[in-house]
Amino acid sequence: MLKKTIWQIAVSLLAVACLGLAVPGFARDEGSFDRTLKVTGPVELDVSTGAGDVTVQAGASSEVRVHAIIKANNGWFSGSNDAETKIHELESNPPVEQQGNYIRIGHITDPELRRGVSISYDIEAPPRTQLQASSGSGDVSADGIHGPVKASSGSGDLRIADIGDEVTASTGSGDVRARAIRGEVHISSGSGDIQAVSVMGPFYLSTGSGDIKLSEEGSQVSESIYHSGKEIGQSEATSFSMPSEGKGFPAGGRVSTGSGSIQVTGVNGPLRAGTGSGDITAQGVASGDWSLQSGSGTLIVRLPAQASFNLDAHSDSGRILTHRSVTIQGTFGKGTMRGVVGKGGPLVKLRTGSGDIEID
Repeated sequence: MLKKTIWQIAVSLLAVACLGLAVPGFARDEGSFDRTLKVTGPVELDVSTGAGDVTVQAGASSEVRVHAIIKANNGWFSGSNDAETKIHELESNPPVEQQGNYIRIGHITDPELRRGVSISYDIEAPPRTQLQASSGSGDVSADGIHGPVKASSGSGDLRIADIGDEVTASTGSGDVRARAIRGEVHISSGSGDIQAVSVMGPFYLSTGSGDIKLSEEGSQVSESIYHSGKEIGQSEATSFSMPSEGKGFPAGGRVSTGSGSIQVTGVNGPLRAGTGSGDITAQGVASGDWSLQSGSGTLIVRLPAQASFNLDAHSDSGRILTHRSVTIQGTFGKGTMRGVVGKGGPLVKLRTGSGDIEID
């Protein structure tokens, strides 16, 4: 019994000793650097980081201000001063390059220096800036610059607001929030949600399994959506004035998700929306053809009272409901409705496997 007790004590002491050694093995050190770069005219900015966040916002017209936070880990097989050495090296020689109005930030050629290090960048750039920003796993945001903007992350969230040109944004699994984009918009996520407000150019939105919401500025939208990722319609939402009927997005586009729901309001142009199993709600003016398709969800279409269009609706097992006067063309049966509304016009094609179809 005494031998067993002594053995248990020895094992416990060994475990404590190993734990004590393991803690400094993963110790984290932190550093920083700041740079101010003088520029004249439009700026081309290229920012990349392996694991940190990237934030770019509009600042003074004649300079680019960079504030960076460096974090480094001591791994199992690195020396105790390894993290400190890397931080000192990055502080002494920041990865910031300038050639006239072209600025590149975060390009580190030494793979050993990159290993176990994350750098987050907070940047103020002139309003007349075009941006390319990427992070391996952190969040990326851009606000108030002209663009065009290209933003990407391996798994982080993207926040893009008040951009005067084209936006291309992609993330492996994060959410995407976009507002006030004046050019063409391409947004994709592997599995996150997408919310876009006040997109003036053609839009192309896709996600593997998340929900998609596209709306006008006049919709009930929380102002904090672009900062905290909160959903549309929460109690703190601010009501903006609604645009006149028939205005809204001057160009149409495509929206698709593998299994989420789709809500689109204010479209004034062609629309193609598809989901594997979610519901689709679309409101606007069909000044071009509309095509909505769901594997099993409900389809709801809301068009102006005076709208004229051609209707082609089919549900394998659901109902078709409408208060419109439809001049039937061809055969009419359960789950199928084809005809003309008003004087006819763009085609509104609706397909669902088992959901209902509502046309208002």
